[in-house]
Amino acid sequence: MITAYIADDEVWVVLGLKKQLEKTGFPVKVVGTANNGLTAKEEIGSLKPDIVFTDIRMPGENGLDLLHDIGNESPESRVVIVSGYADFSYAKEAISGHAYDYLVKPVHQEELESLIDKLQKELEPELSEEEARQEAEVIHEENATDVDRVIKRIRANYTKEINLTDLAEEFGMSAATLSTQLKEKLSMTFSNYVTSLRIQKAKELLKNPMISIQEVAEMAGYTDYFYFTKVFKKVEGISPSKYRKEL
Repeated sequence: MITAYIADDEVWVVLGLKKQLEKTGFPVKVVGTANNGLTAKEEIGSLKPDIVFTDIRMPGENGLDLLHDIGNESPESRVVIVSGYADFSYAKEAISGHAYDYLVKPVHQEELESLIDKLQKELEPELSEEEARQEAEVIHEENATDVDRVIKRIRANYTKEINLTDLAEEFGMSAATLSTQLKEKLSMTFSNYVTSLRIQKAKELLKNPMISIQEVAEMAGYTDYFYFTKVFKKVEGISPSKYRKEL
């Protein structure tokens, strides 16, 4: 889930941008809004959103000053200047202040979707050492075997509904053969591998307090919240909520 914050002194701009973010189809949650720079500065410091959309001219503190403050106090938050001014001098100052992007009002939906797509790719959880090792084995083998390709397919789709029978049919082998080959390659069963990927994903998502545990479950590939909690506790020894509290 991508967390966003919007700072603009015009209500219609805030509401419009929120609707546009919803229409992108990406998992974006607006965690706060402000109609002045000072309030935005204070709330962004505590909320730590992934991305901040701010106007240039606002009461209290303008967007360029806010950009500078966020860079010093909340560098993990990316700042996008959204302004009605297409003047190059504003864009130049925003770029020199390390803005993530500069959008001119009215914001085009295609530009916004492209920006969020880029951000989502940057925010994807890093692989664990073991996952990275397995991924490297698959990617760097010049003559990848069918089981290597199956592993790549699993890694690309583990948050979706996926089963051994369909994979075996897709790659032209029996489920029993594929099961044996996966166990030899991964030192674990197909179901345990999928579970390990999903729980690793869930652990990364739980680091963000703005994402509910229900949302974590869904984003990690579990449609049943209670089943997710049961599996997580079995693997990690504690519930998702307790894991989050101990971070």
